[in-house]
Amino acid sequence: MEFSNVYFLGIGGIGMSALARFFLHEGKRVAGYDRTESPLCDRLAAEGAEIHYDESVDRIPEVFRDPAETIVVYTPAVPQDHAELVWFRGRGFRVEKRSQMLGHLSAGKFVMAVAGTHGKTTTSTLIAWLNRAACGTGSAFLGGISKNFDSNLVLGAGRRLAVEADEFDRSFLRLDPDVAVVTSADADHLDIYGTHEAVREAFSQFIGRIRPGGALVIKQGLDLKIDNPGIAVYRYSYDEPCDFYAKNVRLIEGGHYRYDLVTPDCVLADCTLGVPGWVNIENSVAAAAALWCAAKRDGGSFDPERIREALASFAGVKRRFEFYVNTPRQVYMDDYAHHPRELAAAITSVKRMFPGRRLTALFQPHLYTRTRDLYAEFAEALSHADEAVLLPIYPAREEPIEGVTSEMIASRVTVPCTVVAREELARHVERMATDVVVSFGAGNIDACCEALAAILSKRG
Repeated sequence: MEFSNVYFLGIGGIGMSALARFFLHEGKRVAGYDRTESPLCDRLAAEGAEIHYDESVDRIPEVFRDPAETIVVYTPAVPQDHAELVWFRGRGFRVEKRSQMLGHLSAGKFVMAVAGTHGKTTTSTLIAWLNRAACGTGSAFLGGISKNFDSNLVLGAGRRLAVEADEFDRSFLRLDPDVAVVTSADADHLDIYGTHEAVREAFSQFIGRIRPGGALVIKQGLDLKIDNPGIAVYRYSYDEPCDFYAKNVRLIEGGHYRYDLVTPDCVLADCTLGVPGWVNIENSVAAAAALWCAAKRDGGSFDPERIREALASFAGVKRRFEFYVNTPRQVYMDDYAHHPRELAAAITSVKRMFPGRRLTALFQPHLYTRTRDLYAEFAEALSHADEAVLLPIYPAREEPIEGVTSEMIASRVTVPCTVVAREELARHVERMATDVVVSFGAGNIDACCEALAAILSKRG
């Protein structure tokens, strides 16, 4: 691109940090603002980015103050009256959303995009790993830190580009996929969309952006409008017979599974995914389907043996079914689940992994609006556990809403449930009799993981 400097507003976000890392790799000067310091920000700073944490025009480095040399990228989570955003706009800088920039960078690529209100991070990361391990090709912009790549940015040979297509603020409508996967389209981000039907309409618009001759891989049973006849449409599921599914699924050691992966023209027998949980089998089916479709369209190969080996070596995504303690007497895991359907799937998956054992769910609700809109569904999901502990709502970009609290959820949970402050969580769990413990949430509950692991590991 024609500019030398890239300034990020919200540089510490998982999607923004991948873009920042890309431009650092391209030799651009990178700087930016974020509200809070984080490990992602620390890594970017170590790689050469200049980052500050107070909203102040005075903190913008001098070299980034020339509109002829600097482009500004912001996340929609940054308010429109943010002092630095207002300053850049008022002085004629080119200012773009993260989704616009991702759209620019995907031009000329063979885009493999994964959309869904849940499941998209693991599925897109699986696609990136299958591209690399089974096909030796591909780059990726991911919504989580891949354990195989130790990054949310993958740079590789060839035209394939795996991306997580985010529905927040309709960001995914900037992409034109060659292969699109849709994992789910549940009610979410209703503060933006208003209604579930508007969410579904946005996903239909995303499907409509698939390039002619491309392919859609969509979850079996998901009913969305598909108006582009020039694409191939395939259905996938966990174990329901359709175009792509798993059969002969059997639980093996450590919560892992062995299964046969069925495609339209072959069966990959005795697959073992490198991460546990039945929900990840479903994600692996979707990812393998995307690779199969890509091979039909870009001339690549779909080698069953190499796909099988790549599935086995997949190490997962940080904060997705991440084990901290795993002994016969005590298990502790952490997971990013923050939507009711996602939370219910994760809890039932853990229950299947450890049959007959007692599950304690630790959950931090994310966003006041999501809690307001879905508190009954959250309570229903948490009631699948044997006991629940809730933290106060993590606000992220939002201001509090009067009357909206974690107690709205707790009062409807049908198993023993308490609400504690985040600072008290580890001490509270220390006093509990526990067996299998999982912490859930997209806020800052992960800051408790090391303390929880230290306490619970003593019981193993």
